[in-house]
Amino acid sequence: MLDFTLEGEFIPLIQLLKATNIVQSGGEAQMLVSDGEVKYNGEIDYRKRLKVRRGDIVECRGQKIKVK
Repeated sequence: MLDFTLEGEFIPLIQLLKATNIVQSGGEAQMLVSDGEVKYNGEIDYRKRLKVRRGDIVECRGQKIKVK
């Protein structure tokens, strides 16, 4: 599990995927979200503009990211 320390109130899902190097570009991240390959707190989520906050867990490509 990757730990990501949040600096601020939230981070957009697309930016989180880029910041943790799960994807190389925003376009790649958007495709994964559109294809239902991203889970947010255990549920598949299709929202590209999702605001991820402390305590949330995002799963993508076999990686889990815990936001602190």
